[in-house]
Amino acid sequence: MTARDEFDPLAPQREAAFFYGLFLRGHAIESLRQDIDVPRSMLDKWMRARDFEASFRESLHRVYSYRKQVLAIFDGLVLNEQNHPRLQ
Repeated sequence: MTARDEFDPLAPQREAAFFYGLFLRGHAIESLRQDIDVPRSMLDKWMRARDFEASFRESLHRVYSYRKQVLAIFDGLVLNEQNHPRLQ
């Protein structure tokens, strides 16, 4: 996530599409989900760090929310692919 992404409403869709492309090329879905996701336990660990300033903590919350949004879009794309009948 870059500063530009904060102003680009399509950034999460683009990133999810990138991971979806990797999925279509045969990458394992669980591996991709781990690459996208930030576990809540990790955010909690970051929030316990005493040397992080308040503005940095806010940025971490935004990153966490962004990653969850990308993951939700990715999961939707995969679900749609799995429900789409294949033509032969």
